[in-house]
Amino acid sequence: MSYNLLKGKKGIIFGALDEKSIAWKTAIRCHEEGAGIVLSNAPVALRMGEINKLSEQINAPVIGADVVNMEDLNNLFIKSMEHFGGKIDFVLHSIGMGLNVRKGKHYTEMNYEWNHKTLDISAMSLHRVLRTAWDLDAINDWGSVLALTYIAAQRVFPDYNEMADAKALLESITRSFGYHYGDKKKVRVNTISQSPTKTTAGSGVKGFDGFVNYAEKMSPLGNATAEDCANFCVVMFSDMTRMVTMQNLFHDGGFSFTGVTQGVIEMMEK
Repeated sequence: MSYNLLKGKKGIIFGALDEKSIAWKTAIRCHEEGAGIVLSNAPVALRMGEINKLSEQINAPVIGADVVNMEDLNNLFIKSMEHFGGKIDFVLHSIGMGLNVRKGKHYTEMNYEWNHKTLDISAMSLHRVLRTAWDLDAINDWGSVLALTYIAAQRVFPDYNEMADAKALLESITRSFGYHYGDKKKVRVNTISQSPTKTTAGSGVKGFDGFVNYAEKMSPLGNATAEDCANFCVVMFSDMTRMVTMQNLFHDGGFSFTGVTQGVIEMMEK
């Protein structure tokens, strides 16, 4: 069902790889709510993924950009504004890659060169995106920028590895840049801390299935799905949340504030 929450709005969505992606589902929901979209991803992801299928489905151009390259980002925002004939209203940063995770390096033995790239791609890329939009004055007043994160930024999940550090940095950038963007240009910047979600990227974390099952038992409402997250993103992009900024918003069925559930107790007593 559409509520026209984003009628007339325009946005850039980073990170739609395939139909499992939160970014993919968010793009569809934004389109259904009346928004115009530009899709972007890294050149390697454009080759590996299925983004052209999504592009056709929602009539959105695809503009590739390496998020650690300022020239690419500058080109992306300029071409997006040319496409829309003006400034944009929202951005979704759904970007993350843990090289040590991918290559099987334990947190206590990480390769620091890989770690630097992880932090650059997964966290500092948000600063670059915001900086580019700021310099170009590319986002309309009361626009909204969202980045996806996870509760491992606050609590220990051993196999989440270096991505926990990356998410902590991502959330810090949200607060720090969010202050300046709100103060000067009335743009709001927030993170959504999502339940573990069975995306192509998320499934690469060691022990992921057990992780998902545990979170399901620990969440009074159960895990939030990718579709649920897409709906939340729509609300955060809409004018209904104009005064929300610099926040880390837990979207996890209550997991983040639950000490233990009866289901977990019963599981441990078996």
